[in-house]
Amino acid sequence: MVRIVKLNFKTKHIPDFLKIFENSKLEIRKSEGCRLLELYRDKTNNNVFFTYSLWDTEADLNNYRNSPFFKEVWSQTKVLFNEKPEAWSVDKLEQLH
Repeated sequence: MVRIVKLNFKTKHIPDFLKIFENSKLEIRKSEGCRLLELYRDKTNNNVFFTYSLWDTEADLNNYRNSPFFKEVWSQTKVLFNEKPEAWSVDKLEQLH
């Protein structure tokens, strides 16, 4: 299962977000069932970031989202937003290389 989250930050808070991500990315990636974690930045709007993560199951994602670690990181991150974040859980149907 793939999780895509769109995050829009106030310009002045982007360095804070990047520091939070840097300090938490390995712990997120080590979460049970997490197979991949990537961070993207929009090319036309520097305030917009996307996280892309791959999970074995929806239960693994939910266990992470209900963990004390996630709650701590989210409480630090959510005060930095410029807009409400958007999130999608999707299943990969096809992949071409």
